[in-house]
Amino acid sequence: MHARPAPETINPPIAATPMAFARVIAAAYPLYGQSPANALKLAQITPAKLQQPEARINARQMEVLSGTAMQELDDEALGAFSRRLPWGSYGMLARASLSAPDLGVALKRWCRHHGLLTDDIRLRLVVTGDSAAITIEERANLARHGEAARAFCLVHVLRNIHGLACWYIDSRIPLQGAHFPFAAPPHADAYTLMFPGPLQFGAARASIRFDARYLALPLRRDEKALTQMLQRALPLTVLQYRRDRLLVQQVRQALAAWPEQAHKADGVAALLHVSARTLHRQLKEEGASLQALKDEVRFERAKDLLNRSDKLVKQVATAAGFKNEKSFIRAFRAATGLSPGDFRKGATG
Repeated sequence: MHARPAPETINPPIAATPMAFARVIAAAYPLYGQSPANALKLAQITPAKLQQPEARINARQMEVLSGTAMQELDDEALGAFSRRLPWGSYGMLARASLSAPDLGVALKRWCRHHGLLTDDIRLRLVVTGDSAAITIEERANLARHGEAARAFCLVHVLRNIHGLACWYIDSRIPLQGAHFPFAAPPHADAYTLMFPGPLQFGAARASIRFDARYLALPLRRDEKALTQMLQRALPLTVLQYRRDRLLVQQVRQALAAWPEQAHKADGVAALLHVSARTLHRQLKEEGASLQALKDEVRFERAKDLLNRSDKLVKQVATAAGFKNEKSFIRAFRAATGLSPGDFRKGATG
């Protein structure tokens, strides 16, 4: 899915990508009897810098290095699999899933078609309750070129499919968790940037997990958009989308399921694995506000209690999260045009 980067001057943003990844890419060249000198030069990575254990590079350098290597070696897997994945393989996978009616079908196709390219790994979409996961079963020795190469391969595949999924539906897909079947590396902090959300090392297999409701969202891209994206696709794997098309639903759910923890914006943000500032900004972009959603959830809770219980109005007010009975009655009347008592009578009638 990667295109040859344009020969331009690199203005380094934050250097957060571990140099360990660059060393894996450089180490793929001898497997094909070639030298990584040209790719390293284009990415402005000196041989001395390449060998520095704690060094980092920025996203643009990673884009230049990996894109150049994949074309020069004609292998988008960079030697990770027992047979090469010719240039354009991941673009073909993206195109094959473009006609899917929703994200769930698209991801199932992508996983199935990936197995036609290589049987070294098997990808599956697994839905359990309200959670979905992309899992990787290792069916060959991915560590035959070293554990670093194995880790990079698993990271590369998961970042690829997560980025493509976000692109398909034009939405950020927050991760509920990311799991890796190896010990935490020295650059484990970089994984928090690549896979925002709970991380687990030493897991049984590599996987990412997210809210299953995203699977029902329709794809929002066409052939023209895909062709354009493939001209420079690597940023797809590092782009964090601002828009989250399920955010309003997720906030409502958090407010209803964990009212005590979601009492303040920081609590809601923590439940959704974002900052409070990001939460407010994204809600605004969706034409909503946290306070309005709080009021909506409180009123739904109050209506349910008035309909289904014999609690006193004062007790309903407390249970629904209002400060006192008087403020509850005033807010309820403003929202519904009825007092809580009249609403209950009407529901009973």
